[in-house]
Amino acid sequence: MFKPIRLLTKVPKVDYFRFHKLCFALSIVLCVISVISIATRGLNYGVDFAGGILIEVRTPTAPDLAKMRSDIGALNLGDVALQDFGASNDVLIRIERQTGGEDAEMAAVQKVRETLAKTLGSSVEYRRVEVVGPKVGGELIQDGILAVTLSLVGIMGYMAFRFGWRAGAAGVIAILHDCLTTVGLFSVTGLQFDLNVLAAVVTIAGISINDTVVIDDRIRENSRKFKRMDFRELINLSVNQTMARTVVTNGLVFLATFALVVFGGPVLFGFSFAMLWGVIAGTYSTIYVAAPLEWYLSNRGKTHAKEQEEAEAKAS
Repeated sequence: MFKPIRLLTKVPKVDYFRFHKLCFALSIVLCVISVISIATRGLNYGVDFAGGILIEVRTPTAPDLAKMRSDIGALNLGDVALQDFGASNDVLIRIERQTGGEDAEMAAVQKVRETLAKTLGSSVEYRRVEVVGPKVGGELIQDGILAVTLSLVGIMGYMAFRFGWRAGAAGVIAILHDCLTTVGLFSVTGLQFDLNVLAAVVTIAGISINDTVVIDDRIRENSRKFKRMDFRELINLSVNQTMARTVVTNGLVFLATFALVVFGGPVLFGFSFAMLWGVIAGTYSTIYVAAPLEWYLSNRGKTHAKEQEEAEAKAS
């Protein structure tokens, strides 16, 4: 029989609350910087949101996307993104909006056609050529904000139903912290913000709440087991008991996203970079934002102690 491999042979006894005020201050600073940067600098929207030119082509054989990207990028048409679309020889080309109106955009399409004819031959099939206006991009931004908002409302409702409103509020605040700092990071650095990054933001919310659910479930279990334990000590114990799981799960996600950042190429860089930050921020916020907030929302454990006493009285 094989024995299970354990990352930690015994439960650690780390006092996470010792640094919670410093972490609160750090989180507030990061959130304020993010809000100020988004309000003043805005975001560097990609073609999905800012509008631009979409060209879907089918090549005779599977193309070299890196070479195609380099050739089209040499035309100095602004931001260019290429990705596989459907079959292995179908490619979707996205080019940012051209200044000068419709004539400039048609000229850009013609330049791309000429370049592809030189590199891939005349047998390239142009299946679709569209110009996406800023109105469509604005609708995508609104839909993205709505998607994130609905997911937060759903998560808060689930957390409140399963663990109580304090856990729901603390969990959603932690998610807002993670999502806001991720978007703020893209605003500060000027990295392109597109639909891939938006998908990463929604994924980050899922990663963050997953850790919070695990810890809250352990808090609920320990509350039944250690009815007289101080709520602060109970939270510390629960975080320590789930630390091995947190390190293994989030550590593996971190390694995967780090590999994508390094080797994934420019198409996946925005998504990978957002996910990498999100894994770090989500792990941090679960331990140093959500857990201490739950303690504060219970009036430093007094409400929790009262609820435990009432539960014992009903049981007796």
